[in-house]
Amino acid sequence: MRFDILTLFPEMCEAVMSESIIGRARKAGKVEMNFHQIRDFAINKHNQVDDTPYGGGAGMLMMAQPIYDCFMKVCDEAGTRPHLIYMSPCGKTLTQERVKELSKMENIAILCGRYEGVDQRLIDEIVDEEISIGDYVVTGGEMPAMIVADAVSRMLPGVLSEPEGFMGESHYASLLEYPQYTKPPVWHDMAVPEVLSSGHHANIKKWQRERSIERTLERRPELLENADLDKKERAFLEELKKNVK
Repeated sequence: MRFDILTLFPEMCEAVMSESIIGRARKAGKVEMNFHQIRDFAINKHNQVDDTPYGGGAGMLMMAQPIYDCFMKVCDEAGTRPHLIYMSPCGKTLTQERVKELSKMENIAILCGRYEGVDQRLIDEIVDEEISIGDYVVTGGEMPAMIVADAVSRMLPGVLSEPEGFMGESHYASLLEYPQYTKPPVWHDMAVPEVLSSGHHANIKKWQRERSIERTLERRPELLENADLDKKERAFLEELKKNVK
């Protein structure tokens, strides 16, 4: 998969996305990431990419033409038109389900806004979807864009050592992840649950699933509507609900 991130801070993105699992995946050729400086496409000698908004209001707005020209260059380099995402607090909230859908694409471009946002005409002209990472506002789209690129990249074949690396994680199957423990077996008078040291894989798996269901009911009960639970797990959930006050 190829990612192209359009930003005023390509060095920031490059630094973060060159580390850890994603950095190794890039070196191994499992994922390609390119970072494009929007300011290189500024339309005046001052490299200006923003201006005051019509109608007044605080702050500056990113102009359409530099972003458009940057995206056209991306299309030329990629040899195709990538699916363009604009990171925006007005977008739909990112979910693991959407991450899975995006991971099936070949080319994704992500636009990082700054200041008060982007000229709406640019959004109407070339943006395919707007995505938000939550009901809050950050200073720019770079960190949200890297979150999307990271989340999608982890779903690609060969990025993680085993598919189970993401299949058991929170949100993958509309369940939160179960509690996990490591050595020592007792810490601050708290012992690791005995079942996890039993070596009985069926019992361990059952314990993990039940803890996932229990945690999801306590913290994100709305996720359970889409959870794939068998008959016994549904019965376990109903028993848990009876004890919820």
